[in-house]
Amino acid sequence: MQLVKKGKTKDVYQLENGHYLLKFKDDVTGEDGKFDPGANSVGLSIEGVGRAGLEISSYFFDQLNQANIATHFVKANLDEQTMEVKPAQVFGKGLEVICRLKAVGSFYRRYGEYIEEGADLPQFVEFTIKDDERQDPPINAEGLMILNILNDKQIEQIISLTRQITSLVAKDLAQHQLDLYDIKFEFGLLEGSEEVVLIDEISGGNMRVYQGDRYIEPLELHRILFSK
Repeated sequence: MQLVKKGKTKDVYQLENGHYLLKFKDDVTGEDGKFDPGANSVGLSIEGVGRAGLEISSYFFDQLNQANIATHFVKANLDEQTMEVKPAQVFGKGLEVICRLKAVGSFYRRYGEYIEEGADLPQFVEFTIKDDERQDPPINAEGLMILNILNDKQIEQIISLTRQITSLVAKDLAQHQLDLYDIKFEFGLLEGSEEVVLIDEISGGNMRVYQGDRYIEPLELHRILFSK
């Protein structure tokens, strides 16, 4: 294996078969020692969170593949905390797509003069550019096209896929008496194809989940989903 990239929460290796291997770590994003899925830097390490994130990701990727929603997922090895994925090209230098069901986090910090915290949102889809130095700035559809990051067809596809995937995840969580407040995705083009697919992960570190008014930490989310 050849190390390609050391990321905040995962390291990336290239495999001899042309696929890539994502190594999940116990680091999570946050500030001042407190976990925050919307933060741009590693804030702390939580023992076991890498394996938990991998198992949750594998769980949801399997559901998406069964629903014929294309992803880069091939297989996971929980003992080694690795996920094998197909090669895919990211958009621009990296793009994140957030689906918001509740007015919390950075959405509320920006627009709190116009909406109550925790108010319902109709699957509001927001794009941000991955740029730690500039705090992952939001960008609208026109900006994405002007900068040649996405074309209009890709924007429509990503918004549609984001809402489909969010609905699937939210429905599954609801069966465990959990409410999804927001969730963050990444998309790309499969190598040699123009097909837009979900890439990266779908873990507790990429979503805000509540039970009533109580926030559910990533490790607790894993326990709830996989408790017998």
